[in-house]
Amino acid sequence: MSQQARGHLAMLIFSALVAGSFSLGSLIANQIAPEAITAARFGIASVVIGGAALMTTGLPRSAAQASWRYLVLGGVFAAYFVLMFYGLKTAPPVNAAAVFTLTPVMAAFAGWILLRQITTPRMALALTLGAVGALWVIFRADWQAVRAFDIGQGEIIYFWGCVAHALYTPLVRKLNRGEPAVVFTFGTLLAGCLMLTIYGWSEIRATDWANLPAIVWVGLIYVSVFATAASFVLVQYSTLRLPSAKVMAYTYLVPSWVILWEISLGQQAVGPVVYFGAGLTILALVLLLKSEEGKPARPLPQAD
Repeated sequence: MSQQARGHLAMLIFSALVAGSFSLGSLIANQIAPEAITAARFGIASVVIGGAALMTTGLPRSAAQASWRYLVLGGVFAAYFVLMFYGLKTAPPVNAAAVFTLTPVMAAFAGWILLRQITTPRMALALTLGAVGALWVIFRADWQAVRAFDIGQGEIIYFWGCVAHALYTPLVRKLNRGEPAVVFTFGTLLAGCLMLTIYGWSEIRATDWANLPAIVWVGLIYVSVFATAASFVLVQYSTLRLPSAKVMAYTYLVPSWVILWEISLGQQAVGPVVYFGAGLTILALVLLLKSEEGKPARPLPQAD
């Protein structure tokens, strides 16, 4: 497989893992403070990724150079998760998911600002198709639900979280200096955990960790290992091989994966008309899979 094909495969897996966190995360969101659960998921993920790094590439001292890079990346991604949980306190899940579909477009804009990555007409068409398809799935082909969409405080809070998410992908490519994805991810997670622990120490201390329901621990382990640790590696691996807009375009697949997760968990299946939206997201990805002409936006950084 080519480097670009591997990047696409990594993001396909990423979208499926993230979708699972929606189904499981909704079961624990109201039982623990956003700062506490985000700090815990970053801490657990740091242990998992740190162990993986030691068993594979190791943790070279050179990776600690310019450690401010990890603080920037960890802070940006931690902000996304915290703002997401705060937004969901008042924003209906459908509205929040609709806001999330703006992330690829914002990522394309951020990619141009930070890396001068150009969004070609075909990529713009693919992003538009993906957005329409994702919204179709999110609103379950219900035009009345679209008309009833209302921007509230929760949606605004989550929007700024999505801005942070969009900034993260081009920042990885800009700040990486040749470190392997697993090493760079470990630094990012560790820095994010440190910042969250300091920021949310009062909420962490107030959480009755010993008496949390079992479902909270199940959900926490999943979002820590799969939706955080694994997804961090997959995103960083992909952003070194694909333009930011293409990486974030895979978020359009999340609503379709959520439908499959809900069906597998015994929830009611959606109507056939909703699958039209899922088809649009797949068509968008087919367009994105085709290699662009010309030189890549920026070559992979090389280790010294």
